[in-house]
Amino acid sequence: MYWTLELASKLDDAPWPATKDELIDFAQRTCAPMEVIENLQEIEDEGETYESIEEIWPDYPSKEDFFFDEEEY
Repeated sequence: MYWTLELASKLDDAPWPATKDELIDFAQRTCAPMEVIENLQEIEDEGETYESIEEIWPDYPSKEDFFFDEEEY
């Protein structure tokens, strides 16, 4: 399983919180790349609900990672 920012961004509009099956269904309905679906299928499913992409890919960059100072504008 590998994630890139581009692949993970395909789940930005997913119906969080969601189960593994719900995320796979969302990815298929939105025509996400096959790599996204394959990555989701590789998740060990214990029936848990995921609150956000960070629970699936802990390295997902947050707003703070881009060093954008909103106060300047």
